[in-house]
Amino acid sequence: MKIFEPHIHMLSRVTDDYERMALAGIRVVLEPAFWIGQPRTNLGCFLDYFDTLVGWERFRASQFGVHHVCTMALNPREANDDRVNRDVLAALPRYLEKDGVVGVGEIGLDDQTPTEERCFLAQVDLARAHGLPVLIHTPHRDKKRGFERIIAMLRESRFPMERVLLDHGNEETLPLTRDLGCVSGFSLYPHTKMDVARMTTIVREHGVDRIVVNSAADWGVSDPLMVPKLVQSLLRAGVEPRDVERLVWDNPVGFFAQSGRLDPAALERPPLASRRETFGGNTVLRGQDPDKY
Repeated sequence: MKIFEPHIHMLSRVTDDYERMALAGIRVVLEPAFWIGQPRTNLGCFLDYFDTLVGWERFRASQFGVHHVCTMALNPREANDDRVNRDVLAALPRYLEKDGVVGVGEIGLDDQTPTEERCFLAQVDLARAHGLPVLIHTPHRDKKRGFERIIAMLRESRFPMERVLLDHGNEETLPLTRDLGCVSGFSLYPHTKMDVARMTTIVREHGVDRIVVNSAADWGVSDPLMVPKLVQSLLRAGVEPRDVERLVWDNPVGFFAQSGRLDPAALERPPLASRRETFGGNTVLRGQDPDKY
């Protein structure tokens, strides 16, 4: 079964992950702009990171048979840093027009501060101006209050809910999003957030309409194969294969196709790539013979 992984931080992962993901049916990964585990202290750090998402990482994914797209943003974790927030917001518009950028994200709330709210609304306005959907990070602490505040701001800004993906949801937040017209996202983790068994129960009870699932795998304890593991759990639980495919392919493809920058037919097949290709003179082989790899 083909899978679109709609939230994973592949810059943090190794090439073995790409190989295993491709074997497990993952055809496309979407990488939201994220933080790197420690504060970035100047604009140049962000620009180098953004350039990597639309450049090297896209190339690296193709070398292992995976399409790579991304969303761009000042993430909420770093939005509170007045050393960088204004400059990053000013630099974002040129990245929001680049190939492979299919949305604005991750934006949202983390510590739920006034500065985070200001940066969130500024990036919602950027999404509107560039005709892009938004991928929204919701807080890990006091999550329900964070969801409620984000929803209130979206309503006040009159941003179209069908272009909103509210991510990192759980059983408590699902009633808040089901009738909004947005997409509800669930991140599957080995030990925290949502797990496979709980997600299987949600799908059996609520169906798959306007739901996407992801691994949100990054540099911490996480698993880039959580979505394929969910697929197997759903099939074993008796969920119809067509509904499973809607959940892991049709729904994320349909949501991000609103950017006008996805060709669903092209995503059906692995990207055409040769190990003899280079990016900036570099290859993924690190000196190995492409004919023997």
